[in-house]
Amino acid sequence: MTPISDLEIFARVVTAGNMSAAGREMGLSPAVVSKRISHLEERLGARLFQRTTRQLTLTEAGQGFYDRIVNILAGIEEAEAFVTRRNTMPRGTLRVSAPTAFGRMHIAPYLGDFLGQYPDLRLDLNLSDSIVDIVGAGFDAAIRIAELEDSSLVAKKLAPSHRVICAAPSYLKTAGEPKTLADLSGHNCLAPAAQEVWRLQGPEGPASVRVSGNVRTNSTEVVRESVLAGVGIGLRSTWDVGPELKSGKLKVVLPQYQESPRVAVYAVYPCRQYVPAKLRVFVDFLSGMFGPEPYWDRGLKLPELH
Repeated sequence: MTPISDLEIFARVVTAGNMSAAGREMGLSPAVVSKRISHLEERLGARLFQRTTRQLTLTEAGQGFYDRIVNILAGIEEAEAFVTRRNTMPRGTLRVSAPTAFGRMHIAPYLGDFLGQYPDLRLDLNLSDSIVDIVGAGFDAAIRIAELEDSSLVAKKLAPSHRVICAAPSYLKTAGEPKTLADLSGHNCLAPAAQEVWRLQGPEGPASVRVSGNVRTNSTEVVRESVLAGVGIGLRSTWDVGPELKSGKLKVVLPQYQESPRVAVYAVYPCRQYVPAKLRVFVDFLSGMFGPEPYWDRGLKLPELH
């Protein structure tokens, strides 16, 4: 049987991206790490990595091997934590994935408060608008803003998410204000490339509208700034533009239509019986800070959708 320590070294090389970084994290020299990986490949009779002078990538066999051992290693960590009671003490590195704008606006400003409470904890926060495989990529959790489908992951709702159709007064003064969803076809509607169909909930139930405009981008933040600049109409989250809606820099149009109320801000993480303390305290921190009426929605008058 392969020693557990070799599996840990292999998994650390995968998450670190190279042997030198993995060695530093584990207190081993790159030569020792390389030798242990070579011994592991010899024992398995398969190459796990493709090596070049500049890059280290998993082979198909290596990826399959990693996918199967990552939960085993997590289970061993949990078993040790349970026996030694270390699970009650938040420590180590917590790896979290979060959407770019949300992480910048609603997680980063509060990290000082969070980490000040847990001096033995380090946070590795990866911001990306892509949906990551948290198990395969070695994350402890991900923040997702979506209507979640059934999966093997645990999902904890942190806050509701409201998206409203809005525009700058300068745009509405020039182009007029839409009175019906059909009117949107005559307006410059701005959306990231992946969100060109607006799925809404209104008085008649669900409705979908395909929109188009004169700005094409993969960045939600470019859309946000373009809407603020009076370029067109956007479907924006209140966590993203709440202050601008309150100040009048943006105005809600067609207020009877919003994104589905089933969309929310979630923390998702692997299904484990014993949730590590480092993850539990982070999720509890965000849940307590956001809550059923998050601070970005206070003062906004939004109709209730069912």
